Amino acid sequence: MKRPKHIWKLNLPTILTLSRIVVIPFFIYVTPINNTVGMAVFSLASITDFLDGYLARKSGEVTTFGIIVDPIADKFLVIAALILLVDMGRVTVLPAVIIIVREFLITGLRVVALTMDIVIPAERGGKWKVGFQITAIICLLLAGPDVGFYPMELLVEFLRGIWLDVYDVGTAALWVSIVLAIMSGVQYIKNFWRQTVGAQDNSSGSEGGR
Repeated sequence: MKRPKHIWKLNLPTILTLSRIVVIPFFIYVTPINNTVGMAVFSLASITDFLDGYLARKSGEVTTFGIIVDPIADKFLVIAALILLVDMGRVTVLPAVIIIVREFLITGLRVVALTMDIVIPAERGGKWKVGFQITAIICLLLAGPDVGFYPMELLVEFLRGIWLDVYDVGTAALWVSIVLAIMSGVQYIKNFWRQTVGAQDNSSGSEGGR
């Protein structure tokens, strides 16, 4: 992947990326009060995750700042949601810890790679992982008794009536995302090693053979 032309540029993709970080305190505050509003905030923030990258690529305004901060904003949002769900008793500690440790590890490696002018693109499994995480969090936010919005409560009850419990769907999606997170994380570490340590070893070997 080519190095971006701009380090920083205040454009629409950058604003969308920063909006995901700015909205986190409100998301944390409102979700315990009204789960539906919290779900709506999380859903809108998740949509900006897809929009900012698409708009940046389409307009040719990909920046180094965006490449670094975009995944960090995603992680902050997901981690905030997981902590809330653990606090509400809808997610156990183990899956939350696995996801949080994985995200910090991969984000750290991504930043290290960027300091070496290496951009390692996300794996396809990582993109699927994000999709399952978003699905899981949305379902689990709607799984409690305090949904806070009557039409949404009717929808949840209807789904239960056809044997589709949103809690079970959310829990299943969360564990699928964990499997994908581990698989894509391992692949990312392999790519990181090959393009950093492996490339340096090959370079040293080539110089030694001159």
